[in-house]
Amino acid sequence: MQLTVWTYEGPPHVGAMRVATAMEGVHYVLHAPQGDTYADLLFTMIERRDKRPPVTYTTFEARDLGTDTAALFQRTLKDAYERFQPQAMLVGASCTAELIQDDPAGLAKAANLPVPVIPLELPSYQRKENWGAAETFYQIVRTLAAPVHPQVGDAAGAIPANAVPGHPPLPAGISPSRGEVGGFDASPGASSETQDPASQSGLGAKAGSISPLVGEMPGRAEGGDAGIDSSAEPEKRAADAHGEAANFGPREARRPTCNILGPTALGFRHRDDVAEIRKLLGEIGVVVNVVAPLGASPADIGRLDEADFNVVLYPEIAGVAAKWLKRTFGQAFTTVVPIGHGATRDFVAEVRRLAGLPEAAATGVAPRSNLPWFSRSVDSNYLTGKRVFVFGDATHALAAARVATEEFGFTLCGLGTYSREFARDIRAAAKAYGVEPLISDDYLDVEEAIAAVQPELVLGTQMERHIAKRLGVACAVISAPVHVQDYPARYSPQMGFEGANVLWDTWVHPLVMGLEEHLLGMFRDDFEFHDDARPSHLGAGSRISTEPERATTTFATPPAVPPATRVGASADGNPINLDWLNEAEVELKKIPFFVRGKARRNTEKFALERGLSEITVETLYDAKAHYSR
Repeated sequence: MQLTVWTYEGPPHVGAMRVATAMEGVHYVLHAPQGDTYADLLFTMIERRDKRPPVTYTTFEARDLGTDTAALFQRTLKDAYERFQPQAMLVGASCTAELIQDDPAGLAKAANLPVPVIPLELPSYQRKENWGAAETFYQIVRTLAAPVHPQVGDAAGAIPANAVPGHPPLPAGISPSRGEVGGFDASPGASSETQDPASQSGLGAKAGSISPLVGEMPGRAEGGDAGIDSSAEPEKRAADAHGEAANFGPREARRPTCNILGPTALGFRHRDDVAEIRKLLGEIGVVVNVVAPLGASPADIGRLDEADFNVVLYPEIAGVAAKWLKRTFGQAFTTVVPIGHGATRDFVAEVRRLAGLPEAAATGVAPRSNLPWFSRSVDSNYLTGKRVFVFGDATHALAAARVATEEFGFTLCGLGTYSREFARDIRAAAKAYGVEPLISDDYLDVEEAIAAVQPELVLGTQMERHIAKRLGVACAVISAPVHVQDYPARYSPQMGFEGANVLWDTWVHPLVMGLEEHLLGMFRDDFEFHDDARPSHLGAGSRISTEPERATTTFATPPAVPPATRVGASADGNPINLDWLNEAEVELKKIPFFVRGKARRNTEKFALERGLSEITVETLYDAKAHYSR
């Protein structure tokens, strides 16, 4: 654990709260002191939800540590059940409560409640928010969708959260589908020899096709329909797993079905992404069976096995659960995240293949995105080659890198993520793009990397927005964590064809507005456009002053700017300290910001080649003339 001013992810119990808040009929009892109740504000103030998250805290105080805090937890658990009457309950401890080791799992089992109680073992000092959300969703799916019979002694047929079909229960928090138990698989009879050997190989794909389903999450070879008998109906396999016999009609007699997995509360545009993808799937001819965890009830989780395949929108959240569903019910899952026009077309093709729909019917989905046309338009020519730095969670960072390079014509100068579980994917993509990967959850490292490469646009989180503002660089938010303005009331998806339109508006807007501001500054002293001038379409006259006149100070010379010093190497390899004089810095700021970085780099290169240690206004214009030839 690291103390910091900013953090990209909260502790893992915040991830569990995101899943619990997204679902219906689920309540989370969190063993935590008073100070850990701050997480409620993330949902009510930042996401602007109209109700509190379904979380009850024990809120023990310092004086309680000398008494029985375990009894406090059991009393809080029973009170929460009696008050809210949930269909299922989650129990766990915050990072602070974890230190007193009260064992919420054992205490919850002893309470003998008449609903499934799912214990969460979330190591707060080793893992973070997204991992906590993924583990919570995985445990919910294993408990409520597992094809096992109730065990003797469980109240009302509650299934232990660590139950695995055909095997005795494991200690809470142990996930056999992750390979944490040697020689153990989530389905009886499976062994390491039966796994697809392709899953052990490298990515072996171009940067544009790299999927964030690697590392702890399912690999690309484990997704799709690899290792699945396409002639066998998913319902037949699910019924066999339950020990039931049923008659199923041929696939031609019905429409294929899927589950949408991954959207949670406090997710970046998850609500709108689900609406867009649901609409897209309907146009393809695929029926959505369950969306989970967002809006799903425990009963809905129990119906996950009825779908033909799963659509994984956010691998950080749903990757582990999708892998378990494939091993248990034989359900394939998608590996393409439909962010951007090209990725959405790839997603449609993958869904058709998994659904058994003919490829010829793909022409029936008319691409409603204007992004391809905008990319070819004259107005977008000045965007070509702009240097962009991308940082965020792995799903959005990889998708943004592809869209920026393939659809916008930008040049990628940096790529990184704070999701260490997906470091392998980011490194593979960065290698394909020819840039240095950045794997860090320290915003100071990110700021240093951005300042070093001097991009003209930063695509990142709310933190990168602050960093870019300090550095005077345009920025657009593409990933959580975000602030209140990135939970808009309007429809604003990131995925699908409409999401591609939103990407265009969001990413280009900072560049266009920057050009407008530069033009206003350039013509500030013009007789028609100065601050006191009346709007030109209203005719001659002067602007009516809304405030009393104030004394103004006129500078005979530009205000002093602290000189900037940079270290470089001359042509003969000797180090040189490059000092930008005040007048040169002022003159540099007159250059539009979207080419200012290039002008600075060219000027410094020009000075180093000639052994100059000071950069004056004359040096700036000499470099401009040199590189204009």
